[in-house]
Amino acid sequence: MRLLCTALSLTLIYQLVDATLSKTDAKKMASKTLEEKILHSDKIVQDRGLVVTDPKAKDIVLEHKSYCAKKTKERHFWGDVLGYITPWNNHGYDIAKMFGNKFTLISPVWLQVKRKGKEMFQFTGLHDADQDWIKDVKKNSKNIKIVPRILFDGWTYQDFESIFGSEDEIEELSKTMVQIAKEENFDGYVVEVWSQLGNQKQTELIHLLTHLSEALHEAQLKLILVIPPAVTPGTNQLGMFTKKEFDQLAPVMDSFSLMTYDYSTPQRPGPNSPLPWVRACVQVLDPESKWRSKILLGLNFYGMDYSALGASGEPILGNRYIETLKENKPKIVWDEQIAEHYLEYKKIHSKNRFLKSLASSFLREKKHETDFNFWKLKNLTKSTYPNVKKK
Repeated sequence: MRLLCTALSLTLIYQLVDATLSKTDAKKMASKTLEEKILHSDKIVQDRGLVVTDPKAKDIVLEHKSYCAKKTKERHFWGDVLGYITPWNNHGYDIAKMFGNKFTLISPVWLQVKRKGKEMFQFTGLHDADQDWIKDVKKNSKNIKIVPRILFDGWTYQDFESIFGSEDEIEELSKTMVQIAKEENFDGYVVEVWSQLGNQKQTELIHLLTHLSEALHEAQLKLILVIPPAVTPGTNQLGMFTKKEFDQLAPVMDSFSLMTYDYSTPQRPGPNSPLPWVRACVQVLDPESKWRSKILLGLNFYGMDYSALGASGEPILGNRYIETLKENKPKIVWDEQIAEHYLEYKKIHSKNRFLKSLASSFLREKKHETDFNFWKLKNLTKSTYPNVKKK
């Protein structure tokens, strides 16, 4: 709503100014406004000089809406690429249709499963499942899989205890998940549950996930598990999902969506996902590179704004990022050690993922043989998508 109101306000202001300024004043104002291309380009961003350590704000603003239409169906990265889509913003849905060939897996964050009693499970969020959109995505991208995310919503410790202690409950949950997938034309699920129990009941949770995976695989469906970073941000301490758990689940999971982002906090401002930490998270899980192709390395499509005092922080999405470049014309600084750019301007410091940062993640993590997941597709500018490539 805030973004919508901003857009409406800018429109009204533009109309008012246009009606009252003289031609001379209008020309002066136009000369101070950064230009924006709205037509497609015949070149990818690398060939336009945008994937560099020293980008200029005016170049980013100029090119951010312009993507290479000839490359929308071309892939250069042979591993899996997972993209998350949120239902409260239609842009992500459009991106999935437009650039679907860049991805192998699309996960709309639609679903929640609630435990309503013994062997009784309710799946909510199915009203968001858009069958026409699913058909359009699959029509445009023949090999793409739709794997909605499921949250175990409102589960108490007792709920988990009950299902862990009952094979009948596990079977009922598995059967319901398979049935819904078939009815709704899903190709499987992304399950987010591990962090809810912390370091408790890991053996029982692995048992549950193994059963779910077996049931889904029997029905030719996929199961992807969201996992927290293996190294706790800002420390050298192991996280709540380590090599021990990874080794037990790797043989039965299709993939792991590794949350290698949100490294910093308002209380501890800094980079979004510094590459040394990202690399450590992968190496801790799979030091011998046995299951690297199953690790979907998390890359965030947003940055963070922090006040000069570090007292507050908020995500900076694609539209806000462009507005910031227009209004502040900040200095864009490349940090070689963490492989991220950051903006320097009055009052606010912003850590952000520019194209060079994403490119660095791709190139450096190729060596680690991981695949990728992106959170969230709606947040990035269109010029980036044609450059999601196979290796």
